[in-house]
Amino acid sequence: MRRNLAFVVPGLLGVATTMALGLTAPATADNTVSADPPAVAAGDGSLADGQILTPFDVQNPAVGRLDPQLLTAIQQAASAASADGITMTITSGWRSPEFQQRLLDSAIAQYGSFAAARQYVQTPEASKHVIGEAVDVGGVGADRWLMANGARFGLCRIYANEVWHFELATDGAGNCPPLLPNAAG
Repeated sequence: MRRNLAFVVPGLLGVATTMALGLTAPATADNTVSADPPAVAAGDGSLADGQILTPFDVQNPAVGRLDPQLLTAIQQAASAASADGITMTITSGWRSPEFQQRLLDSAIAQYGSFAAARQYVQTPEASKHVIGEAVDVGGVGADRWLMANGARFGLCRIYANEVWHFELATDGAGNCPPLLPNAAG
């Protein structure tokens, strides 16, 4: 089944793995992109069209298979964000190696090479999503809220080109590491 999603991305090229539903195409003048996602397979961490998860939807593998420390941190952050009027959703969490490979294969087809695709999508062997140590957030303002407040929960934005991707990465002093330019490093 072919599905197209429209959403706004910052910057010119957009991003690849947002929404756990697929990859972005080059942005239009208004930064709206369409995605033709890889197929959804039960239990692989992918989400069906229109499916919205919260950090408390642990019955879904995308949330329930997150590393317990990451799950606790994102739940605490979501509760604090809610107190500030921000609704935080999970657009992608844990992914099976097969789903991660489908995302990478789709990115290779879209961007024309493995090297170009790697700027947006990790291999299954390197993806923190596959081991449950990464989460992508959604919800109006949730990414900005988490960028400003995430370190107090241990949550850090990792890639300059992915405002929604967070991992437990604070150092002993509670500071986040410098941003990597993209998933390829």
